[in-house]
Amino acid sequence: MWWLVVFIVVMIGIGLLVDWWHKKHGITDFNPSQNAKHVSESERIYAETYLDTIKNGNDTGGPL
Repeated sequence: MWWLVVFIVVMIGIGLLVDWWHKKHGITDFNPSQNAKHVSESERIYAETYLDTIKNGNDTGGPL
């Protein structure tokens, strides 16, 4: 039981450490429209096709 508590505390600590590192190095701008400018056309097509496939699988109620 104690190992679960230790694991949760470690995971929260790692999350806080990552947040602190991002803030320290100035990574604060997570603007999706700005990030979209730096995506290649092939990556955009792949992501849109994947999302459409997932959506179609959810609409039919069956597996992908």
